[in-house]
Amino acid sequence: MATASDGGGRPRSRPAVLGDVAALAGVSAMTVSRVLNTPDRVRAETRARVLAAVRELDYWPNSAARQLVTGRSGVLGVVSIDTTLYGPASTLYCIEQTARLSGYTVSIASLSALNRRSIEEGVHRLRSQSVDGVIIVAPHESAADGLRHLPPDLPVVAVDAGEHIPVPVAMVDQRAGAVRATRHLLSLGHETVWHLGGPADWIDASGRIEGWKSVLEAEGRPVPEPLRGDWSPRSGHQLGRRLAADPSVTAVFVGNDQMALGVLRAMREAGRRVPEDVSVVGFDDVPESAYFWPPLTTVRQDFREVGRHAFHLLLNRMAGEDGETRRLVEPDLVVRESTGSPKRA
Repeated sequence: MATASDGGGRPRSRPAVLGDVAALAGVSAMTVSRVLNTPDRVRAETRARVLAAVRELDYWPNSAARQLVTGRSGVLGVVSIDTTLYGPASTLYCIEQTARLSGYTVSIASLSALNRRSIEEGVHRLRSQSVDGVIIVAPHESAADGLRHLPPDLPVVAVDAGEHIPVPVAMVDQRAGAVRATRHLLSLGHETVWHLGGPADWIDASGRIEGWKSVLEAEGRPVPEPLRGDWSPRSGHQLGRRLAADPSVTAVFVGNDQMALGVLRAMREAGRRVPEDVSVVGFDDVPESAYFWPPLTTVRQDFREVGRHAFHLLLNRMAGEDGETRRLVEPDLVVRESTGSPKRA
């Protein structure tokens, strides 16, 4: 068994207990308990000191004892679609990290599809583990029906869900991100902006189309028929070839960075230079986007902030507070070398 410090530099062979954490953090045992069970009710400075002591001592609360005292298991459930797509995967990771830093264990139910039956099965699986509450990552329109038929006594929060659902939602303002991207391209002097969107069942894709279209209509610009891909570079390349073949296309707003990568290749193969002939904007700001050629202008989503908001909304629900129902996270436009003014004849 590995030894750990007791806070005074001396090795400790036994597992840390709550009193060890309290002594190292310089607080009472009651304060440590509050940080681990109701962190929102403890000052940020004190909470940070306690959590630092928890990490240093590798302290693991006795969940059975905590449940007897508080009536809670200290376990949160997360229902998510089984995917490697950057957005949902990043959201899931940030939710998990936020919860763990606040002393909660996270149990994940990964689904192959998001519909009423699969969501009910995922929630049932988590309830059998005595979770205190559930966060559902629901980026599909088809998930809405499942969110309307959840157990009324279970605290639930959704992430990336639609507007007309009966649970609180935390999400990035997709519409605002698309507005920023479209306005950026128009400000460079482009007459209009083409859009390559994601699948029709994705709520994020719908929000991005709405934002793009609203700017063009407000400015009195032509609104081209949007194309629909499947988020993959392959679909971006296939549809990008159609865009590259049209000489009137000088600016393209793409629904995610992976499809934008395919568009960049299609333009290069067609002999159309980016950004001299065609400007391209993506969405997500994946870690690789700064290393595309040219480096991609894109909309950055703050998944860490989404995870934090979802966690705190769930804490409010667990505490019986029903006031706040929606938290929107504003995205940022990251301008790189894939956009520029159109070439004049």
